[in-house]
Amino acid sequence: MLDSNYLTYPHRRHGYDHDIYPWSAMHERAPIVWPGGKTVALWVCVSLEWFPITPGDTPFRAPGHMQTAYPDYRHYTARDYGNRVGVYRFLDAFAKAGVRASFAVNAAIAQRYPELVTDIVAAGHEIIAHSTDMNGTIATGLPLEEERALIAASLDGLEGATGTRPAGWLSIARSQSWNTPDLLREAGVGYCCDWVNDELPYHFSNGLINLPLNHELSDRQIITVQQQSADSYAQSMSDAFEWLTDEAARYGGRMLPLHLTPYIMGLPYRIAALEALLADLAGRDACWTATGGEIVTAWEAQA
Repeated sequence: MLDSNYLTYPHRRHGYDHDIYPWSAMHERAPIVWPGGKTVALWVCVSLEWFPITPGDTPFRAPGHMQTAYPDYRHYTARDYGNRVGVYRFLDAFAKAGVRASFAVNAAIAQRYPELVTDIVAAGHEIIAHSTDMNGTIATGLPLEEERALIAASLDGLEGATGTRPAGWLSIARSQSWNTPDLLREAGVGYCCDWVNDELPYHFSNGLINLPLNHELSDRQIITVQQQSADSYAQSMSDAFEWLTDEAARYGGRMLPLHLTPYIMGLPYRIAALEALLADLAGRDACWTATGGEIVTAWEAQA
């Protein structure tokens, strides 16, 4: 017979059985109104990454990392293509559509390619922290002081290159430890993008804000994992925007995140589909294009 304490859990409550953040269904919340009376916030987030040629497998190998025997020049140079070529196609596409994006940047990018970070900032885009490099993964089991140092190195490296300390954070593979929310808050981070269980921002109990960046809407998931075409990706995002526009008319403002990767969507046979998608969405009456930080600020004023 089970001990009576077996079914006793100190954090049992409505929704989730934890105290990290309160649970709520989106349609039960007060409606959000985006600036200018727009109803759908379009958030473009670009992962700008540097992959060491020797992958770190502790605590796990980051998605997109090296696959074949050392030295894996094929995958290493394919990733480097994104930083040499693909990202500049993105900057051109964003300028044409009048879109300002959030760039989730490894600190190693700022160290190795400072001119690239300068060009991103000069174009009016936001820099958010994305660990040190693509070996800088976080998971439970990473010693507290090592994780604290990794977060500090990421923020310090980007601040040194841009003059501004990043307000946002995206973990590699959106992976956190039990300590990450508190360590991010301790380091002065205002929002993270790791938890994907919503389509609007929400508060953690410690004051950190989560801005959901749904991996199911990423070019990596749709094009690389699901093996769909760039045109299919664009059609999926257009369909999502139309659905959210209809939903927003009934329940209040919604958000559509586009998570892009330069070495995936920046290829010459895909970039035209992205340019056409951005021009289409940015031109719709319902659309407010904004950085992650701007979305968080607008939401927090009404939360």
